[in-house]
Amino acid sequence: MDILVAHNFYQQAGGEDQCVSAEVALLRAHGHKVREFYLHNDALDRMGRAQALSRTIWSQSTYRELRRIFRAERPQIAHFHNTFPLISPAAYYAARSENVRVVQTLHNFRLACANALLFRNGEVCEDCLGRTIPWPGVLRKCYRNSYSASVGVVSMLAAHRAMGTWSNLVDVYVALTQNSRDKLISGGLPADKISVKPNFAYPDPGPGEGEGGYAVYVGRLSQEKGVGTLLEAWRGLGATIPLKIVGDGPLAPDVKEAVSRDAGIEWLGRLPIARAYEIIGNATVLVLPSECQETFARVAMEAYAKGTPVIASGLGAMAEMVENGRNGLHFDPGNPADLAEKVRTLIADPARLARMRKAAREKFDRHFTADANHRLLMSIYERAVETGRPHRARA
Repeated sequence: MDILVAHNFYQQAGGEDQCVSAEVALLRAHGHKVREFYLHNDALDRMGRAQALSRTIWSQSTYRELRRIFRAERPQIAHFHNTFPLISPAAYYAARSENVRVVQTLHNFRLACANALLFRNGEVCEDCLGRTIPWPGVLRKCYRNSYSASVGVVSMLAAHRAMGTWSNLVDVYVALTQNSRDKLISGGLPADKISVKPNFAYPDPGPGEGEGGYAVYVGRLSQEKGVGTLLEAWRGLGATIPLKIVGDGPLAPDVKEAVSRDAGIEWLGRLPIARAYEIIGNATVLVLPSECQETFARVAMEAYAKGTPVIASGLGAMAEMVENGRNGLHFDPGNPADLAEKVRTLIADPARLARMRKAAREKFDRHFTADANHRLLMSIYERAVETGRPHRARA
């Protein structure tokens, strides 16, 4: 197939960017023609507030450029990942004007929530789900703790709901789990347009040995990721099992403090993906303490690729991905004592750990391989193309 992949990169690289790179590589490996259209949020530093607000709602420059590309290249599919804020929903109109079918992967909850997390003040928040105008996001300064920035996001959401953009301009949405699909339907997206396709690992990193004798956390160091709960749990665990932390973020000072008082915690900062895979594969267990809903929890899939069990918050997509007692354990979100108890319970049972390692890799082989993902992606693209074909009257 002939595909244009579009993505708006964040200023801090994250899991979405890895997903885009992996998907482009997968498509090319299967012989598809792929053109990339990328913008980067570093451009926001050169814009005034009014210009940034205007582009969030409708980027005329993106509209013109994509129409030019679509007219010249004639792709069958325009596959969008993140359009916020610089690509904007204007991109869908450019595709429709040139009869290019639109697929949108939903990596977060942006189309239902101003901060894209369904998380506020340390707790899950769904107050804007189902509202035509998600005004609580403005009153509570949910985007970047700013009234003006929140007005921009909420204005974009409300304007395009009123225009019918979300219902009419996207042919197929891609949710990463059933849980995130359900939440986005509650947020107003059309149920009949949302398919479920998980992320995947490409190339397959292969299983690890799990002989390192440590637990690992990999991710952003922030409140919604449950880093405070993680550090408090290890204060209670003491020297029971060492903890390696991979990542960076706003709670880095808290992590530094924890490292200074506890020799069992090691902070490795950001690492290349190959090195992160190596550390995950040698870990006894990966800990996923997120206190927000998550749309997928990519790091759990990466742990399964390495055959590493996961102890995760029993919340949202994490509860869906981690089969409690089979390839990992659930703990009560935000409860460090329960997390510590689950860690103690698991590491005290080597035979159970061995069974979980086997089950973790089996789950990866069933659900998260590149070949399985390619088949799902092709069915989604074919569904999008089919929506653009005129229906023939039956004889």
